Amino acid sequence: MTLTLVLVIAMAVLFSCGVYLLLERSLTRMLLGFLLLGNALNLLLLVMSGAAGRPPIGDSAEGVTDPLPQAFALTAIVITFAVSAFLLALIHRSWKLSRADEVEVDEADAAIGRDRDESDDDPESDHDPRAPEDADDPHDRGAGADPDATAPADREASR
Repeated sequence: MTLTLVLVIAMAVLFSCGVYLLLERSLTRMLLGFLLLGNALNLLLLVMSGAAGRPPIGDSAEGVTDPLPQAFALTAIVITFAVSAFLLALIHRSWKLSRADEVEVDEADAAIGRDRDESDDDPESDHDPRAPEDADDPHDRGAGADPDATAPADREASR
């Protein structure tokens, strides 16, 4: 096996493990999943940068390595570090407040999800232009709108 194939396999394993851990309810596992995704992204940038070459300093431009993927990798490392520090702060705060590491199910959100599943799949079917919450839509020219009425700017342009 070539080195590139090994890196691609390692990247795929890191991506899959990272996504699996991100889907857990434990905040610590979410942090570990995010770190695995960050490392997989760095491997992706390494694989996509191509074969190693000479440094971009010298007389000829033949066989020179493109420094842009390396800059992207450094940027990805910094962003991963910053978001990981933020997630660690969130985990610490959650632990201090509730002594729990797991994200709880919000009953109000679950009820909204159940109601949405039971209703029609078409969100426009609930739209009533005469309803007070839907009446303020300036783009809606529903049943209550006069089709002959035009905006003042439209009347000016038609003259």
